[in-house]
Amino acid sequence: MRDYDAQRVSGLARRLTGILITRGQNPDAVPAVVEEPLAALQAAEARIPARYRNAVADHPAISAWVRDIAQDGRPGPGGAPGIANGRSLLIVGTTGTGKTHQAYGAIRCLVSAGVRLRWKATTAADLYADLRPRPGHDGERELMDLARCPLLIIDDLGAAKNSEWTEEITMRLINRRYNEMLPTLLTTNLGMADLREHIGDRVASRLTEMTDKVILDGPDRRRALAAERRCFDAATAT
Repeated sequence: MRDYDAQRVSGLARRLTGILITRGQNPDAVPAVVEEPLAALQAAEARIPARYRNAVADHPAISAWVRDIAQDGRPGPGGAPGIANGRSLLIVGTTGTGKTHQAYGAIRCLVSAGVRLRWKATTAADLYADLRPRPGHDGERELMDLARCPLLIIDDLGAAKNSEWTEEITMRLINRRYNEMLPTLLTTNLGMADLREHIGDRVASRLTEMTDKVILDGPDRRRALAAERRCFDAATAT
């Protein structure tokens, strides 16, 4: 670069600085970052199934997990935390006790807390269906995308039909996330002994170490809501 080129640039910078000062603007000020958790929450809710778009993670252990993930996240643009390494959750309960509700509620709580969040959610049955080999589909690439995702929800683990192939897929996915210590939310209605039999000892061993176990009990919420609707309809009909 020639000397007079540098002088021209420097002179232009001085003139621009003078203009900003006359307008009452500090040229050295760091631009303020406006957080938009509401917009981020709306974007997240667009990807959440309609039934769970107002879900709230109100179980104490799940709320504590949300706080830990939010606090341990790496700072990103504007200082907003992002998902880093962390513990996973295994949410166990019989049918209708709110496992899926709590899992999506955790997503909403993280986004509301301002956490920059890239996440994916699937059921175990859909996972195997999507990855099953077929012409024109790169199942290996999709598996690696799930394995590297900062936060992954796997709903109803153990509900799909088991085979050597599904056991291998589960092992590869969980093992990658175990090694990288990536947070994973898993739900199941199986006890640990039945789950171990379904997914294999290697996967069960890793889940035992990488997850905090949360047990949900109580009646089937779906049946309770259906009963309430029936009572309401009967009352309004009289």
